[in-house]
Amino acid sequence: MANKTPITVAHGDGIGPEIMDATLHIIEAAGAQIEPETIEVGEKVYLRGISAGIEPSAWESLRRTRVFLKAPITTPQGGGYKSLNVTTRTTFGLYANVRPCVSYYPFVDTKHPVMDVVIIRENEEDTYTGIEYRQTNDMMESLKLISRPGSEKIIRYAFEYARANNRKKVTCFMKDNIMKITDGLFHKVFDEIAKEYPDIENESWIVDIGSAKLADTPEAFDVVVMPNLYGDILSDVAAQIAGSVGLAGSANIGEQCAMFEAIHGSAPRRAGQNLANPSGLLLAAVMMLVHIDQPEVATRVHNAWLRTMEDGIHTYDIFEEGVSKQKVGTREFAEAVIARLGQEPQTLKAVHYASAPKQETSEQIERQRVVSKKELVGVDVFLDWAEHDTEKLAALLQQANGDGLELKLITNRGARVWPHGLPETFTTDHWRSRFLSKGTINHAQITSLLQRINESGLDFIKIENLYDFDGQPGYSSVSGA
Repeated sequence: MANKTPITVAHGDGIGPEIMDATLHIIEAAGAQIEPETIEVGEKVYLRGISAGIEPSAWESLRRTRVFLKAPITTPQGGGYKSLNVTTRTTFGLYANVRPCVSYYPFVDTKHPVMDVVIIRENEEDTYTGIEYRQTNDMMESLKLISRPGSEKIIRYAFEYARANNRKKVTCFMKDNIMKITDGLFHKVFDEIAKEYPDIENESWIVDIGSAKLADTPEAFDVVVMPNLYGDILSDVAAQIAGSVGLAGSANIGEQCAMFEAIHGSAPRRAGQNLANPSGLLLAAVMMLVHIDQPEVATRVHNAWLRTMEDGIHTYDIFEEGVSKQKVGTREFAEAVIARLGQEPQTLKAVHYASAPKQETSEQIERQRVVSKKELVGVDVFLDWAEHDTEKLAALLQQANGDGLELKLITNRGARVWPHGLPETFTTDHWRSRFLSKGTINHAQITSLLQRINESGLDFIKIENLYDFDGQPGYSSVSGA
């Protein structure tokens, strides 16, 4: 037992217990040196009044093992329940979501017979920080946060993954033609890090046309790295066009801990009937075995699974007359994989795993950090104002000019409406007024400005300080201003 790696296991809800039993049975038969510790998560925990879906004591197991193999869970409908996945990712800093999306043609139907793409998604930042506000009667706000350290970690992980798995190319998806600062940073960091991997081809795509290309010609891609929101959407798209979301596994990797799971749900209607396909969770367990440095076992399991698929031993969800040879249940499928341990596929591409990719730690990134000169030069003041007369608003705001700060422009939903606005521009009750100085200012000057705006009878709801970094604006420009 001393040589075995402890792992935390959650059997989940619905079909979860069945597919977890099958998965553990297969990997242990293949020689996995693991010592499972079982915890309870999911619906029963939620219904005991624990909104996180996990008992507080279960966190101790995760801190101890640092490896979490999780079956699907059911989250009760209605408010007040937190996503266990999001909670686990943020609590343990699981910054990298890794989703292999592979077609298994002709044994699983797909329009893309040679697809073999890995989506690597940043997992902690972007709009998924969940920082949102209602600012006016009409306007809601969600903050998009992209950091240099977060971008560096996920992009370097993508290149290290490519190198460890003999992948030839890493592609970056982003939208920096519009979000020039946030997505612009992600793109800039990608270009910087790509230079350190001359053995790996690199390219960048704007996410909209890149998505179209991925959906139409996925064989043009190899490893794709992207920010959180784009990665969440496109990893599901890629898994589906490969043939079936039900066959996809997922890894969530952090510096201290990792979580492995199928991407499908708990399917309670199929529970307890020996019908469920354990493949998604099994392929997640294969990634887990690589992570805990048992790549030989991972190779044995994955190749046996591929051979089982080739031999037409299929569960109901992928069974197809004329292609499949035998429809089997969950337990029988597991036994079929075990019977093929040591074999390799004849038509599908065999796999051969090496050790897990290297990770750059936060401490390493911090040591490399270059601090820019930061100067406060102005402020954007956001207002709740229900009228639509921009000249009247500008006149009120100009009364607040002084102490080195002057009103330069007003926008509504990002569109410039003053000066030289157009009457056709649609406006709401949410306004941004930009005050700039001719040099650097201090926070006391901003406080005084807000006092003068308040005395003008205007309701300011938020401010964003405007900084120059090494003499370059650290804030977005406005068209025509």
